[in-house]
Amino acid sequence: MVAVSVAVLAACAGGSSGGGSKPVNTAEANAPATLTLWSWTPNTQTQVDLFTKAHPKIKVKLVNAGQGTPEYTKLRTALKAGSGAPDVVQVEFQYIPTFSITKDLVDLNQYGAASVKSMFPEWVWSLVAPDGNAVYGIPWDTGPMGLMYRKDLLAQAKVAVPTTWDEFRAAAKKYHAANPKSYLVDLAPTQGGQLLALMAQAGSRPFKVTGSTVNIKVNDPNAKKWAALWTQIVRDGSLATDPDFNDAWYKGLSTGRYAGWFSAAWGPVFLQGTAANTSGKWAVAELPQWKAGEHVSANWGGSTLAVTKQSKHPAQGAELAKWLMTNDQSALLFSTKQFLFPSKTDILSNPAYVDQKVAFFGGQQVNKLYAGFSDQVGKDYSWSPFQDYVYQQMNETLGKAIVAKGDLGAALDTLQAKLVSYAKAQGFKVTEN
Repeated sequence: MVAVSVAVLAACAGGSSGGGSKPVNTAEANAPATLTLWSWTPNTQTQVDLFTKAHPKIKVKLVNAGQGTPEYTKLRTALKAGSGAPDVVQVEFQYIPTFSITKDLVDLNQYGAASVKSMFPEWVWSLVAPDGNAVYGIPWDTGPMGLMYRKDLLAQAKVAVPTTWDEFRAAAKKYHAANPKSYLVDLAPTQGGQLLALMAQAGSRPFKVTGSTVNIKVNDPNAKKWAALWTQIVRDGSLATDPDFNDAWYKGLSTGRYAGWFSAAWGPVFLQGTAANTSGKWAVAELPQWKAGEHVSANWGGSTLAVTKQSKHPAQGAELAKWLMTNDQSALLFSTKQFLFPSKTDILSNPAYVDQKVAFFGGQQVNKLYAGFSDQVGKDYSWSPFQDYVYQQMNETLGKAIVAKGDLGAALDTLQAKLVSYAKAQGFKVTEN
């Protein structure tokens, strides 16, 4: 279960068609072909077998080329060499611009992407069609965020679940005062995905790519609003700032060092595998809000299936991506067998999925809660075309400021300058609106 949840931690051949979406050419999509699919999600062969049964002329070779960065390294090497890339590849949302800006992903509009657009929430589709035109992947799973917390530990400290960020600051101080060896949450200084998501929930929109122009504003007013509050919280000394996803952090979840976790929708399954000894003690609530009465979430994680420019069978590759992600049986299995949080709208309301009561969370219908959080995610978020560098520089600026209890707003200003300088050096036209 741990392996599954960590896995959920994301142009025409050569560029955008620019001509809008075309209808599906059924004969072309079902023509004989042998495809290679790279994916790190466990047990995907089951769904691949369903596809090949429905498409007897198409053979699919499933390859686990590594999870996340290891896969991307191999993919970049193959793309640069001009051969060796798969037909279809798993790509996390945040790396779609990285591979599409170099024209290495096929625009699926040529192969009927519009026929499945309505099957996904608008904010999810916007992540695979960042320019509003070309579609570079079919959504797979997502990560709307909520707060998981220990009911028993909060009750013992007489701390109510915070509903606003001001309440959260007060709750963190009160909880840590009552439990000096425990913290309400951990703010991992090197977890760029979580930090950007929390800033996004505050309204920050750090990037926008239009052609070769990239607008960079990681220190926009809403990010600064987030930084001002979290500078105070960090300086209160009332939360942990431990690196996450290592043995010490896993132990912290199971022993009560952390009484809560701002986690994405893949977190509940992960937690059940990591802290099995705490079963029945956890619950889920929505993120604290910037204004009382609001209901705003953000996304952390999720992935897609994309078709690479090296594919000799892009129509069949597009059919594979669309079918695996939208066929009722295949898509539901990804949620009930691989425990990925679904991106497909009808699964987000399917009783077989959302009505499940989870004993680990005291019988809560956790899937239904996170499905509601999915409705709270803004649709206008964009990623940079050099996301690896962004994360690296976040560690060097914002991460170090968190550990040192420094000024997070000043760290964002430094990050802004570094990213602008890098983008210009890479040949981008940069705006800072």
